Amino acid sequence: MEMGRDWSEMTAVCLANVFLRLSLEDRWKGAMRVCRSWRDAARDPSLFSSFDMEPSFEAEGGGVSDASVWWTPEFRRRVDCMLRSAAEWAGGSLREIRVRHCSDVSLFFAAERSPNLHVLSIRSSQSVTDSSMAKIATFCPMLRELDISYCYEISSESLELIGRSCPNMAILKRNLLNWLDPSQHSGIIPSEYLDSCPQDGDQEAAAIGKSMPNLRHLEVRFSKLTIRGLVLISEGCHELELLDLFGCGNLTSRAIEQASSNLKSLKTLVKPNFYIPRSVFHTERYGHWRLYDERFQTNVFQI
Repeated sequence: MEMGRDWSEMTAVCLANVFLRLSLEDRWKGAMRVCRSWRDAARDPSLFSSFDMEPSFEAEGGGVSDASVWWTPEFRRRVDCMLRSAAEWAGGSLREIRVRHCSDVSLFFAAERSPNLHVLSIRSSQSVTDSSMAKIATFCPMLRELDISYCYEISSESLELIGRSCPNMAILKRNLLNWLDPSQHSGIIPSEYLDSCPQDGDQEAAAIGKSMPNLRHLEVRFSKLTIRGLVLISEGCHELELLDLFGCGNLTSRAIEQASSNLKSLKTLVKPNFYIPRSVFHTERYGHWRLYDERFQTNVFQI
């Protein structure tokens, strides 16, 4: 009778080739815990050119885009630990990072060890600041895609610095949480964080228009930019093919038409297309929308 194969004796190269077909979570929670040889093989640099936690977030969320536990310090430390480990094991080969809720601590570490980084997605990272963005700008000049959506501690200064330091920047996602109706985030995201929503939409737009001439994809959902900021983007980013303005409450149809006329390569334009029920117009936050409601004589404002 033939003896069963001892998988622990497979060569490191063979194991790494097998583990390459597993998801990040399966390698982390499964292969690394079997035995020492499997743990070492699961840490092979060839397996860490990409560190993508988005599938795990989507699975854990169960169809919900966010969860209150993700906004806790304990969860942030777990994400930081994983990102630091991945950056170390990659040995300089890390090209893609997609995480949420990390902090400056892990980004400092990853930036200094990832000179070939092309993609950085850190949305909903409430503890990431301009300091770590400066590190990214210094150590990751090959960056092409950046998603800093819902990262409220990152300012327009970082956008300009990244643009100047990373000339290949083609995709930028700088979406904000829905400040028009923050009730949808109630009980999930800390209220003090919702209240810290960036107000300098035009300054951010100026930084983008000034420093990212090769941008092809730009998302600024729920930004507070005005026609001034939109014009600055259209004058500086002539290569734009997609522009997402969903929820940008300070823009009108006329402003969008005026600015987009400069974008000859534009293929996809997502207009604000939001609505505000008349029932919320009485609040001070939405008072200025009465003008639009009266102009269009409808129960909602919609572009």
